[in-house]
Amino acid sequence: MPKITFIPQNKEIGVETGTNLLKAADEAGLYIEGDCAGKGTCGKCRVKIVEGDTGKPTKAEEKHLSAGDLKAGWVLSCQRKIKQDSVVEVPIQKDAHLRKTTLAGGVESLEAEPLVEKCFVKLSRPAVKDQTADLERLLNHLKRPDLSVELRELSGLPAMLRNNAFSVTATITGNKIISIEPGDTSNQLYGIAFDIGTTTIMGSLIDLKNAEVTAVAAVTNPQNIYGADVISRINHASQGKEELKQLQDKVLEAANNVIKDLLKQTKVARDRVYEIVAVGNTTMSHLFMGIDPTYLAPAPFIPAYSRALEVEASDLGLKVNPSGRVTFLPNLAGYVGSDTVGVILATGMDRREDNCAAIDIGTNGELVLAANGKLMACSTAAGPAFEGAQIKQGMRASAGAVETVRYVDNEIQLSTIDDAPACGICGSGLIDAAAALLEAGLVDASGRFVNPEENPEDVPAHFKDRLKRGKGGFEFILVPGEDSENGEDIVLSQGDLRELQLAKGAIYAGLMILLKEAGINENDLDEVLLAGAFGNYVRKESALAIGLLPQLPPEKIVAVGNAAGDGSKMSLASKTVRERALALPGKVQHLELSTRSDFQDIFVDALKYR
Repeated sequence: MPKITFIPQNKEIGVETGTNLLKAADEAGLYIEGDCAGKGTCGKCRVKIVEGDTGKPTKAEEKHLSAGDLKAGWVLSCQRKIKQDSVVEVPIQKDAHLRKTTLAGGVESLEAEPLVEKCFVKLSRPAVKDQTADLERLLNHLKRPDLSVELRELSGLPAMLRNNAFSVTATITGNKIISIEPGDTSNQLYGIAFDIGTTTIMGSLIDLKNAEVTAVAAVTNPQNIYGADVISRINHASQGKEELKQLQDKVLEAANNVIKDLLKQTKVARDRVYEIVAVGNTTMSHLFMGIDPTYLAPAPFIPAYSRALEVEASDLGLKVNPSGRVTFLPNLAGYVGSDTVGVILATGMDRREDNCAAIDIGTNGELVLAANGKLMACSTAAGPAFEGAQIKQGMRASAGAVETVRYVDNEIQLSTIDDAPACGICGSGLIDAAAALLEAGLVDASGRFVNPEENPEDVPAHFKDRLKRGKGGFEFILVPGEDSENGEDIVLSQGDLRELQLAKGAIYAGLMILLKEAGINENDLDEVLLAGAFGNYVRKESALAIGLLPQLPPEKIVAVGNAAGDGSKMSLASKTVRERALALPGKVQHLELSTRSDFQDIFVDALKYR
């Protein structure tokens, strides 16, 4: 059994001969980008073999790695099967989730109306004349004889009462006592709101007594090793029970890491967290609960369930109070999940009387329209371009990502996250770059670069050295190699522009279908809300320039932060909001775009850069 030592993490693992490096790194607990699920098409899983046989490069490696890289020992981890002891250098992955934890949401304050309550009681002691059983004594004092109690709590009740002068605190949810604690712990009542995203998993610890958020934490979703998009993950889960469990274990492990971080920040004991509310797209809700999502992928896109699901934390292995309740809010359709329910709650779209659209821009673009007193929703397969996947040098929004690009005074000006040396381009930078090159006249409305070989006069002299022919067509050098982190040119390729066209065309076409169904046009919209981390950082002017959004005055386009996460927090904090959430599936009309003959025509037209 070969041994692999990963540096600089200094982790060693033994693997079966023939195991690829991507899987080995995963088993060692190391995160490597695997956007294409190990197919060798994304080129993102680069590692360097320091000791060991690099072997002959595969076709995928020859496509994505330069001759110099190959000579230096760089390989694609999904392509490399280990046959001997090796030392492998894994580039340190930059955090891509920190921005999501600092987003200003659309909810200024939460309403404190928890579903969980704590009652401190001081009971009378038993006597020969009062032989009431311990549980009945407690229930009588609470004046709730109908309450049931967890067996694990009942088993320790006699000793707890006698060791604590018959003073205990009962934690009640619904008609059940889920926890009995010694003494007065009524001031310790916590819950966690989760946003289970395809890319990022974020949690907020909330003091349920006053509905205050006391800590926020996030991690990158480690399911990425099975692909950046939900279809890749559905395909993996459909292979069998073991593969489904792999995906569930990944997301639950990540959720537990978030919980650990939240509790460490606040010094709150895990047993004092009594409730979890989660939102996510329909696929993520299935994977979180360990439910087969196979039939979400093919038409007619049927989920195993759509209602809200409630289970005990111990059923999932979540490290809070074992009797704590975990609620995943309801989904609206196969590709419109509870994260959209969260957006509707946070933005109050179910209560608005004007014409308002909300767009959660991501791999699966989810759109909601409130118009004429009705709510409609749809989803579009935007692809992972906005997350940096399938982009030649795309990356998530972390340090060193090109995030803004402008065309100013005949020059391309840009900035990176944290002002770090450029190492790639994230979604907001991608949109900015396309808009800037359109303005500079280097890209036409069809999305093609000007051909400097056939029409050299169309390329300004100061750009002639930056527009070059690459392996897949022309490329524009955004950052020359001498200014980048790894010495390579950071480029925007023709393929990148095509991926962006497909993504933005799908979003725009989906919105146009909603407007058409409502009998209004884009000029009738009073407001367009951009939800999610990406929507918060994209420049409205650039999104308008490339035709991602309807042509409205910029002031009508409003970023609302992580609205899905805000909706989750609202539902955790307030019983009334939870009831709103549970009622939404019956109030939202879902439009299935795949059955619309007019969608393709609108989509094709929307591919053009405006």
